[in-house]
Amino acid sequence: MVDKMEYGKLILYRDLSGQSLFREMTELMDRCGGEAQGEISPSEKEALGARLYECIRELIELAERCGFDGNLWQRYLADLLVNDENAYSLGCELREEPAGSITEAALHDMRILKKLYDWDFSGMMEKLDVPELSVALAYRRDDRSGRMYNHRISRQIGILSEEMAKAPSPEEMKRVLAEFYQRFGVGKFGLHKSFRIAREGDRVVIEPIRNIAHVKFDDLVGYDAAKKKLRDNTDAFVAKRPANNCLLFGDAGTGKSSCIKAMTNEYYEKGLRVIEIYKSQFQDLNEVIAQVKSRGYRFVIYMDDLSFEDFEIEYKYLKAVIEGGLEKRPDNVLIYATSNRRHLIRENYSDKEDQDMHSGDTVQEKLSLAYRFGVTIYFGRPDKKEFQEIVRTLAERYGIGMPEEELLLKANQWELSHGGLSGRTASQFIDYLRGCEQ
Repeated sequence: MVDKMEYGKLILYRDLSGQSLFREMTELMDRCGGEAQGEISPSEKEALGARLYECIRELIELAERCGFDGNLWQRYLADLLVNDENAYSLGCELREEPAGSITEAALHDMRILKKLYDWDFSGMMEKLDVPELSVALAYRRDDRSGRMYNHRISRQIGILSEEMAKAPSPEEMKRVLAEFYQRFGVGKFGLHKSFRIAREGDRVVIEPIRNIAHVKFDDLVGYDAAKKKLRDNTDAFVAKRPANNCLLFGDAGTGKSSCIKAMTNEYYEKGLRVIEIYKSQFQDLNEVIAQVKSRGYRFVIYMDDLSFEDFEIEYKYLKAVIEGGLEKRPDNVLIYATSNRRHLIRENYSDKEDQDMHSGDTVQEKLSLAYRFGVTIYFGRPDKKEFQEIVRTLAERYGIGMPEEELLLKANQWELSHGGLSGRTASQFIDYLRGCEQ
């Protein structure tokens, strides 16, 4: 049993008591937790019952929002713990558990949280005559995906919750939680693979992208040399070896963005996180880097379809961040970009005409941004033979039963009116056939 107000003695996880549902449930536990609490009058019983029904509603809303099932009170506590960024959880993220007094403070909190985690609600249901609480303590749902978390995240939190429920002691509960932090991290960066940035008033906020395409490198047919070059650089980066900013350039529809999605999926469990940023947000780059530079992850700041017209000046922000400003770029941050242009900034013939005494400086100014990407990877448009190989491979992968001669004839007709030879065109053609079959 939790002594009255004992949850108010949390140290590292003190922010939990600021959560309204946590506060409501623990106050109900205080009042309904034992014989020493005194008799509950009919009017108080009605008021406490109404509060418990509201808590049940909030737990069910949480389950549907996050994709939880089972004991929703335990799932809720696990969710709070994996999202609480404090000195201990941040010290554990993706590294060994910190030693010293901080572990004693963490154990102090686990002794309190273990009691809350193992709470027997049968007495509360009987005292308040609210048997419906049992629905939230054994909740069933067909789909674990929710609006806030995808299936993968819901599953990991569920596994953590069940392991903590089995823990025989606060010490074991702390070990289980520390191992979760060490493997996945903590908070939004621990749970999610990719992010975008937004503004809330004057604040720059890094928001999770909750669902991304589950693309793998093998899904991109061909381009083996390009994929290897990207993976080699990313392997070095996540292994904390020297690595370069990376520019993927070439023809449209050749798989540049797909490679970035595949990289995001493949390297998540190795601690890589990807933050997508748009050209109009480049003035926020320094603030984004300031928010992530002290975290235990490796961050790729990703810019899709990067290019500039000659009158646009946003590239100057990017140049300063990549290389050239007084502050050194953190070791855990790299810039990856995709572009249809090798040189990123549009050049005009007027740049090279003689009316400018220093025309060479103008040209170099525009070229210097591309030169700051240490690794450049070219994605070229496939020829007819390569295009047909992509079509054959995708047709086999998705079980398209059309004779090869007819398949390739239709593919050639398709590409003539749908953007020409490219991996994207081949993929769109196969999707068309799959839709027709279904």
